[in-house]
Amino acid sequence: MKAILNHLFDQKTFNKTESKEILKNIALGKYNVSQMAAFMTAYGMRSITVDELQGFRDAMLELCLPINLTSEFNLIDLCGTGGDGKDTFNISTLASFVVAGAGYKVAKHGNYGVSSGCGSSNVMEYLGYQFTNSEDILKKSLNQAGICFLHAPLFHPAMKTVAPIRRELGVKTFFNMLGPMVNPAQPQNQIVGVFSLELARLYAYLYQQSDKKYTIVHALQGYDEISLTCDFKTFSNIGEQIYTINSLGFEEIDAASITGGSTVEESAKIFQLVLENKASQNQKNVVLCNAAMAIKTMNPDLSFADCFYQSEKSLVDGLALKSFQNLLAINN
Repeated sequence: MKAILNHLFDQKTFNKTESKEILKNIALGKYNVSQMAAFMTAYGMRSITVDELQGFRDAMLELCLPINLTSEFNLIDLCGTGGDGKDTFNISTLASFVVAGAGYKVAKHGNYGVSSGCGSSNVMEYLGYQFTNSEDILKKSLNQAGICFLHAPLFHPAMKTVAPIRRELGVKTFFNMLGPMVNPAQPQNQIVGVFSLELARLYAYLYQQSDKKYTIVHALQGYDEISLTCDFKTFSNIGEQIYTINSLGFEEIDAASITGGSTVEESAKIFQLVLENKASQNQKNVVLCNAAMAIKTMNPDLSFADCFYQSEKSLVDGLALKSFQNLLAINN
């Protein structure tokens, strides 16, 4: 690790094979805590390359607990990198239940919050969900609730190894960049929110080489989701596009209206209010827009308005809430 750190400090990069080997060694606990913290910190101070990101991703997937869901289901994941520093409520997780309520199959990949106060796993756990990596239970969840929740540490030994370090650092690291790419189910469809335009381009380069239907989202004020506070850019199978808020039929909203709670309890309260269709209009619209973009990812020929209508029906008719309740019932 001393040689690896000196290599980084000299502003040098690693190729794909080297990157893969380093991450596998991290997962296997071959370095001490201080060395791993230094390694993660170095990547917070310099840009990651496509080769490095690809090597880290390949290592995570090779070490991942295998799970086969795609042979039975056409899946989508809605996952942001986190690390945008915006402290929004759990938008992508809520949008996942809206999409499931609209009749699609969702394999939601999530974890505890690191750079934010409340990640998807924090709120799901607080609301009574018990994490599982049982393929039978996950398949049952997809059949009966339209969604399964994949808690990252149960599938990724590397994440378990570095979780305490990430928690103590409290800032985004390259593991944030990896999260959406290493969903153990490897869904056929994915909408990914990223915190920078630079990372959006890296993702687009890697996803172009896959056979996924994908949409990569970056809101121009730095959000890793459609925030409705500003215009946003997407990269997808059909190219790049900038969406303006007005073109979608909305007005720009204030950032304060979509912030999350300062505690897990407060975040969970917002979560429940949205699912019960009792949240503010701004909160609901943000969730519905992200859900609509996910539906559009799976159905590129549909208009955004048609996809938004499907999302709205799921929320207003209580289908998203039913999906959440069914998931909890199966798991317990």
